[in-house]
Amino acid sequence: MVHGTVPLPVTGTVPVTEWPQVAACQPLRDRHDQDARTEKCHTTAKSMSDQATLWNGPSGQTWAEIQPMLDRLFAPFVDLICDAVPAHTAHNILDIGCGAGAIALALAARHPKAQVTGLDISEPLVATARQRAQALPNVNFELGDAQRHPLPPATFDTIVSRFGVMFFDDPVEAFANIHKAATPEAKLTAIAWRDPSENPFMTAAERAAGSLVPELPARRPNGPGQFGFANQDYIHSVLTQSHWHDIRITPIDVPCQLPTEDLELYYTRMGALAQILPTLENRSEVLKALDQGFQQFVQADGNAHFTAACWMIQATA
Repeated sequence: MVHGTVPLPVTGTVPVTEWPQVAACQPLRDRHDQDARTEKCHTTAKSMSDQATLWNGPSGQTWAEIQPMLDRLFAPFVDLICDAVPAHTAHNILDIGCGAGAIALALAARHPKAQVTGLDISEPLVATARQRAQALPNVNFELGDAQRHPLPPATFDTIVSRFGVMFFDDPVEAFANIHKAATPEAKLTAIAWRDPSENPFMTAAERAAGSLVPELPARRPNGPGQFGFANQDYIHSVLTQSHWHDIRITPIDVPCQLPTEDLELYYTRMGALAQILPTLENRSEVLKALDQGFQQFVQADGNAHFTAACWMIQATA
C-alpha cells in the first residue's frame, strides 16, 4: 500500500513581493545595525529574485529541453543516492531541487511503497518532471523554493538532493526550514560539488575561453551557485546552525562520461558562458576555443570522461 500523498501548497512562480523584506529581519539595536541589516536584506531579496528569474527563465527552459543529456551526464549519481536510502525507513521522501525529476523518479520506482515528493523553484523543470512521472502513482512534484516554502511539518523521514542545495541565498534558513519538515531522526543525503579546481571538466569552458570573454562573471565563494558548497567547513557550519546532527561530509570522486556528440550541446547550453554566448561578436572564435578545450577529455571509445569531485553530505534531523 502506498503511503498517502503528502500535500504541499501548490504555487506558481514565486513573486518577489512574497519574499521577506526588511520588515522580516531581526530586531535592530541601533541605526548602524539598521543600515547594515537593511543592506543585507535588500541583497538577499535581490539574490532570491535572481534565482527565481534564472530558473524560471532561459536557464530553466534550457535544462528542461536538454534533460536527456543531463540524465546521461549525471547517471552515476542516481545509484549513489538511491543506495543511501534504506527501504525499511523510507516512507515519505523529499527531493530538494529535484530538477526534471531523475532522482525522485528513480526513488519512486525503487521504493514503490514510499511516497516521493520533488520540490523545485523552476516551473519548466517541474512541468517536465510531472510529464515523466505519469506512470508512477507514488511520486508528485511541487513548485517552490525550499528555503521559504511552507513544507508540512514533521513529515519526511528521508530528504535527498543531487546538486540542488547550493543555490540558497541563506542556506541556514533553508536547512532550518527543511529540518522543520523532517520527522525526528530523519536522514538527509545530499551531493554537492567540491572546489572548482578539483573539477576541471566543469570549469573547462571558462578556462578555454575566459580570456576571450572578459565580461564572464567571476565565481563567488560560498555564494549561490554550482560551487556554493565547495567548502567542507562551511557546509558543516550551515547544518549545525540549522539544527542537524550526526553530520558526515565525505569526499567522493565519481567517474562520469558523456558521448562526444553531446559535448557541443553541453558547452553551448549550460553554464554562465553559454548564457552570454549568443550575444558575443567573437562567438565563432569562442566556439573554436571551447571545442579545443574539451578535447582533452575525449578518449578512444568516443566518450568524454571526467571525474566529478563532490561531497556526500549526510546528517540526521
